[in-house]
Amino acid sequence: MAKTPHRPVIAVTMGDPAGVGPELCLRVLRDASVLAECIPLVFGDAGVMLRVAGYCGLAKPECVVNVKEWGRRPGDQGPAVIDFRNIDAAQVRPGEVQAACGQAAYEYVEEAVKRALAGEAAAIATAPIHKEAIRWAGIEQPGHTEILAALTGSPRVCMMLASEELIVSMVTTHIGFAEVPKRLSVARVLEVIELTAEAAGQLKGSTPRIGVCGLNPHSGEGGLFGNREEEQIIEPAIAAARGKRIQAEGPIPPDTAFVPQRRRQFDAIVCMYHDQGHIPFKMLAFDTGVNITLGLPIVRVSVDHGTAFDIAWTGRASPRSMIQAVLWSARLARAKQARQGGSVVSDNLR
Repeated sequence: MAKTPHRPVIAVTMGDPAGVGPELCLRVLRDASVLAECIPLVFGDAGVMLRVAGYCGLAKPECVVNVKEWGRRPGDQGPAVIDFRNIDAAQVRPGEVQAACGQAAYEYVEEAVKRALAGEAAAIATAPIHKEAIRWAGIEQPGHTEILAALTGSPRVCMMLASEELIVSMVTTHIGFAEVPKRLSVARVLEVIELTAEAAGQLKGSTPRIGVCGLNPHSGEGGLFGNREEEQIIEPAIAAARGKRIQAEGPIPPDTAFVPQRRRQFDAIVCMYHDQGHIPFKMLAFDTGVNITLGLPIVRVSVDHGTAFDIAWTGRASPRSMIQAVLWSARLARAKQARQGGSVVSDNLR
């Protein structure tokens, strides 16, 4: 197809080879909406993708480039698979946790981050990894957010889920529920409010309105529930945010924060823990939402679902969230370029 000026190069990581990631990436490489907006380069294993294409009846990749041979002109070959050849495709068992798959998935992300930091990709979009496979591979970080923070040396990060219906961000993510109160502090809640306000402002184009959930039922009911986390941690963080001219409101009782009339009063809602934000978000935007990591020096967007081992390599996985992740990556890359006044990594390099 004819090249469109200023299509950013997006590094799309394949995710766990035994999950739905390879199938989703095959579909991304052929999706008209994606190709109109950017150049997707899938960081993965071509052998796995060829095997999955056969299982699912999908078109094979037209262009495969060995990762060791990929030069510094990232848009020259157009949409392509950047082939790592770091796993034996014949040994991958779809739908099963395997240490080799966890290691491979980590290496795709590691290389994509390296390329983005070097300016060879405008953003990265990630297919899902499996946390148990990552652990079996000996990777210390439990998920993408923590891996990306470590790889980029970013001390202030948080997870944001975004869709047209709702935007939420999380103060804590992949920890047990009993650990949540121990991880809350005025500084951390304020940090997430700040990151959320910055990102929501960029997406909206004006000063955003930020809602902040309480931790306990009814936001503690004046100390009746919990250990006064609202009074001692969340309220001071909101006050500090307001002191920085952020339009923050709360603590909002979590059980009413997401009813239609209430949630529409805000451009984004800060949640104290993983499921407080994920449950309402996935009820509203499971197939269309994306996961954005805030606080990184690079743009990173992901699907908002997991590896779906139960339907891996069957051709049944919906590509909607993966496609949205790539499109949001391109959108945010352009926004970042506009703010910085630089040039987006694109096929308009020549």
